[in-house]
Amino acid sequence: MLDSSKIEELADKFSQSIPAGAKNFQQDIEKNFKQVLQSLVTKMDLVTREEFDVQTKVLQRTREKIDQLEKQMAQMEQDATQ
Repeated sequence: MLDSSKIEELADKFSQSIPAGAKNFQQDIEKNFKQVLQSLVTKMDLVTREEFDVQTKVLQRTREKIDQLEKQMAQMEQDATQ
C-alpha cells in the first residue's frame, strides 16, 4: 500500500496548484483530495515492496523445488525403464 506520507505529499502538491481565488476552499479541497487518493490506492490493491520481495522469494523456492522434483521423476522413470 502507498505510504500515507506519500499521499500527504501528493495532496500538498495538489493544493499548491490551486488558483489564488480558490484558496478559501483549500482545506476542504485538500481533505477531499486525500480521501479520493486513499480510496483509489485502496481499490488498486497495491502491495509494499517488502511484501512483493517476500512473495518473489517464495516463488523462487517453489520453482527450485519443482525443478528438483522433475529431476527426481525423470531419474525414477529412467530407472524404471532399465
